[in-house]
Amino acid sequence: MFYLTELGNRLKEAREAKGLSLEDLQELTKIQKRYLIGIEEGNYSMMPGKFYVRAFIKQYCEAVGLDSEEIFEQYKSEVPSVYSEELPEQLSRVQSRKTIPAGDSKVVEMLPKILVAVLVIGVAILIWVLVSSNMSKPDSDDKKNDKQNEVGYNKSDDFNKEEKADKKQDVKKEDTSDKKDDADDAVDEKTQQELAVVSTSGKNSTYELKNTDTFKLKVTSKGSPWVGINNGEGKLLFQGTINKNESQEIDFTNEKEAVINVGRAYETEIFVNGEKLEYSISPTEMATQLVTIQFTKAE
Repeated sequence: MFYLTELGNRLKEAREAKGLSLEDLQELTKIQKRYLIGIEEGNYSMMPGKFYVRAFIKQYCEAVGLDSEEIFEQYKSEVPSVYSEELPEQLSRVQSRKTIPAGDSKVVEMLPKILVAVLVIGVAILIWVLVSSNMSKPDSDDKKNDKQNEVGYNKSDDFNKEEKADKKQDVKKEDTSDKKDDADDAVDEKTQQELAVVSTSGKNSTYELKNTDTFKLKVTSKGSPWVGINNGEGKLLFQGTINKNESQEIDFTNEKEAVINVGRAYETEIFVNGEKLEYSISPTEMATQLVTIQFTKAE
């Protein structure tokens, strides 16, 4: 019979504080319920290996909003180390390396020199070919230049007038295009979306998105945060861990609200229609945050 350890008790309290049962946690982490019970009771002998103990505890922490690195440091006396399991595998790899015969090693040493020699010879041949071809071109190039000069001297005054007229038309076109660009920029400024903080309380912050007819949400990971995304009616659209340098995108254009539950805000970036959302609560001070974005579609 096993009793709750200090680590197991800490994890269980965090789980119950979030209102999660073991079945709920099993659904979130995809870890079998019996292993979750083993983690809370400190019964690590039932695990497939020490590596899985640390991996399961890490997933458990992320699901209930705890920092796994802080937990490992605080309860390092309870969490088994994986170095003892990795050592035999590393030794076996070292012992399985094959030594290169002395004769083959000489050939390997000579190979770079042979390649360099072949490269030098190839470059020399290429230079010789280019020089030879250029030496045969001067006469033909001179003839072409003479013909072009003759044609240039025979240009009529009418042709010069046509050139000037074309230049004036090009200048007019540039002026009109510049005016159109300025007008487009003015329209863009008028229709630029507004994303502003409405309220902040504890770990909860609410934003308002308006002056746009689209709402595309993108959540990007700089580590491995746990993220849950719901719409305004409480429907779960995404839940899980986002791997480093990966992102989750959801189109909320036809929704009135988006609710993002972030486990590690300092490893998570939120973008709205390409605009980065600035946290109203410092992520370093509050790692777990609940961000709500209310959307008012432009008419």
